Amino acid sequence: MKNTPFTEKHIALGAKMHEFAGYSMPIEYSGIIDEHLTVCNAVGVFDVSHMGEFWVKGPQALPFLQKITSNNVAALSPGKIQYSCFPNETGGIVDDFLVYHYEEDKYLLVVNASNIGKDWNWCVSHNTEGALLENSSDQMAQLAVQGPKAIEVLQRLTDINLAEIPYYTFKVGEFAGEKEVIISNTGYTGAGGFELYFYPEAATKIWDAIFEAGASEGIKPIGLGARDTLRLEMGFCLYGNDLDDTTSPIEAGLGWITKFVDGKNFINRPALEKQKKEGTTRKLIGFEMIDRGIPRQGYELMNSKGEKIGVVTSGTMSPTRKIGIGMGYVKPQYAQPGTEIFMDMRGRKLKVIIVKPPFRK
Repeated sequence: MKNTPFTEKHIALGAKMHEFAGYSMPIEYSGIIDEHLTVCNAVGVFDVSHMGEFWVKGPQALPFLQKITSNNVAALSPGKIQYSCFPNETGGIVDDFLVYHYEEDKYLLVVNASNIGKDWNWCVSHNTEGALLENSSDQMAQLAVQGPKAIEVLQRLTDINLAEIPYYTFKVGEFAGEKEVIISNTGYTGAGGFELYFYPEAATKIWDAIFEAGASEGIKPIGLGARDTLRLEMGFCLYGNDLDDTTSPIEAGLGWITKFVDGKNFINRPALEKQKKEGTTRKLIGFEMIDRGIPRQGYELMNSKGEKIGVVTSGTMSPTRKIGIGMGYVKPQYAQPGTEIFMDMRGRKLKVIIVKPPFRK
């Protein structure tokens, strides 16, 4: 298993460690519910150094990205970030990721940890434009500092005005005495905050500085368990659960990142354009439990006659709502909010209601 620059910190803090995407990662420290509520109400720190980072550079960078991604990269100006995906040739998604327009003819792709190898091979094999590609996944560390008090804590460590970094934008500058730190505002928790990208050599210094600066706010390290419950309460998709090589961005509700603009002839555009126009055979929905139970990936969803109409892709007990919540794919006629259907939980037929995420307002 690979380690991040913070692995020894996690172990020293008593984290429950587990393999994730080939890395030894902290799953929880003080408990998922406590960590979840810490991020919602104060500030928490996630080690997300396992994520992948690819540089795309040169005069052919934009033409390459316009072909390989679903969103319109031409609409990005330097300092802006875009959520996007790699469509495959069969209607599915290779991965979902972020595109940072770093500077003229230079972009950074931040991809899912479990897909680094797959994504890199996809980019290299489709780079007929001759863009300059660089896999810097092992040369970057990343912390996500999330929660309503994150801005207050982090502002103590930089002269960059964090209030001037709106959602889905970033700045590069000095942080905790380290130069060339990327400070971005994307978030995967719905609680506000920033992501910090820096060289692994600076990891210990930056970690210690953040926890010292946030001591009075009750800052805590947060594991991947609470990261999952936080993203699910917001209705954010997780690759491998809600998205994969067989789910199209249209049926996953990602039509808003699938741009059919003139001159953008991305991979599998005709098939996705047809789906957008004619509809799909299933849709990704959010649902809440009416009966008591906790949804889990793979549970079947049924209509009142007991006929299978879909499947759960993500589910948990909401730490803030104290009810079971989930996401899944159903036939379009059952996707309307307010529709009541059933979930098969190990032979028990439990009633659920379709709702429009987020589950945490």
